Amino acid sequence: MDDTTCRRTGRATSSAGAARPPGSAPTAPGPNHKARKPTDRPNILGGLAGWAWLAVIILPIYFIVITAFRSREDLAQSNPLVPSGDPTLQNFVKVLENDFLHFFANSVIVTLTVVAAVLAVSLMASYYIVRSTTFGGGRLFSLILLGIAIPVQATIIPVYYLIRELGLYDTLWALILPQIAFAIPLSVLIIVNFVRDIPAELFESMRVDGAGEWKILLNLVLPMAVPAMMTVGIYQALQVWNGFLFPLILTQSREVRVLPLSLWEYQGQFAVDVPATLAAVVLSALPLLAAYVVGRRYIVAGLTAGFSK
Repeated sequence: MDDTTCRRTGRATSSAGAARPPGSAPTAPGPNHKARKPTDRPNILGGLAGWAWLAVIILPIYFIVITAFRSREDLAQSNPLVPSGDPTLQNFVKVLENDFLHFFANSVIVTLTVVAAVLAVSLMASYYIVRSTTFGGGRLFSLILLGIAIPVQATIIPVYYLIRELGLYDTLWALILPQIAFAIPLSVLIIVNFVRDIPAELFESMRVDGAGEWKILLNLVLPMAVPAMMTVGIYQALQVWNGFLFPLILTQSREVRVLPLSLWEYQGQFAVDVPATLAAVVLSALPLLAAYVVGRRYIVAGLTAGFSK
C-alpha cells in the first residue's frame, strides 16, 4: 500500500474516531464556543404583582398612621386617605391621659414574664430531647408536639375553670400561666431543630474537659442557639402582646387590663373615637417594631435552622 493510500486511511480512521456514536454524551464545548445568553426581557407581570402587593401592605399602615394625627371632624368631613386639616397630637395626649401607661406596664410585665419563662423551659427541654440517649427524649418531644394540634379556643372553658379554682382569676398570673403553656410546643420545635445542628464533637470535647450538663447548656448550647432564641422571643412576644382572648375571658377589672382590651376605652354607646383608637394602636406597636428592627437578622436563620436536613 503506497503513501497516498496510507494517508487517506489515517484520515478516515481519525474522522471515524472523532465522530460521536449515537447515544453517547455530548462533548464539552471548546474555548471558542459562545454560550447562548438568556433573554433580558423584563418581568412586567412580576413587577406589577410586586407593586400591587406593596400597595396592599402599605395602604392600611398609611391609613392608621395618618388617621392617628387627624381630628374626628376632619376624618368625618374629608377623604379618609387625604387629610384636609393640620396634623394634631391631641389624640396621643388623650390616649396618654387615659391610663395608657398603666395598661402599657401591664402588657410589658405579662410579655416579658411569658417570653422569659418560655425561652428557659424550651431551651432545657430541647437540650434534653436532642442529647437524650433513652426513649424518654423522643416521647417527650412527641408529647410536646401534641400541643400544636390543640387550638386555644377549644380549651378556653377548661382553662377558665382551672384559673378560678386556683384563685388566680382577674390577676396578671391568669394571663401569664396559660400563655406559657401554649407557647412552649412551637418554641421547642424551633429550638430543637437548631440544637441538632450543633456538632456532636463540641459536646464530647466539653465532656472530656469535665463539664457537666448545666455548664454545657449555658456555655455551649445557649450561645450557639441565639438565633433560634431571638426568633422564638420575637414571635412569642408578638403573640402575647396582641393577645385578646385570654385577657377578655380571664380578667375583669381595669387594674389588670392590658393594651388590646384598653382600646375599648375609646368607644361609647353609639360611636367610636377612631383617631384616638388608632393613636393607641400606633403607640402600642412601637415596642414590637423596635424589637423586630433589633432581631430581624435572626428570624430567618432561626426559622430555617435544621429543616434542610
